[in-house]
Amino acid sequence: MRAAIVAISPERVIGVDGELPWHYPADMRRFKRLTMGSTVIMGRRTWQSIGSKPLPGRHNIVITRNLLSDVDSYINLSEALASCEGDIWFIGGAGLYQSALHYCDFVDVTLVPDRVASPNAVYFPELDPAQWRAEITQPFAEDPRLSLCRYYRRVARQP
Repeated sequence: MRAAIVAISPERVIGVDGELPWHYPADMRRFKRLTMGSTVIMGRRTWQSIGSKPLPGRHNIVITRNLLSDVDSYINLSEALASCEGDIWFIGGAGLYQSALHYCDFVDVTLVPDRVASPNAVYFPELDPAQWRAEITQPFAEDPRLSLCRYYRRVARQP
């Protein structure tokens, strides 16, 4: 299984100035529950935003032009994927999501209600309805302010 996991605003914002522009502990617990025991692949800025420390209980991989000594890192996504076994979650940021969508079986989306207007906002790529089918959006039982939706690939992903 290869999937992207993301929390987005109604405008598809995923971050501002290297941080999440909201705080929903229930969503963070869900993220941890889903990704635990898997490989998580992230871009350099996402790595820096989590304090440049591996997420415990997961195999952390960073995609970056300058290889890092304190975590598994690769210059490109295809090399990283060749090194992986088991389930893989792509966890951001925007550039990584753009590249990784070709490899995803599905995209797990938490819809947050927060409106974000910032010149420094970073956006999740638009999902083409010809390539992605949305599952029914449902409220998140642990926090009714949030909604959950999965988008499944309509055509086979890249190996």
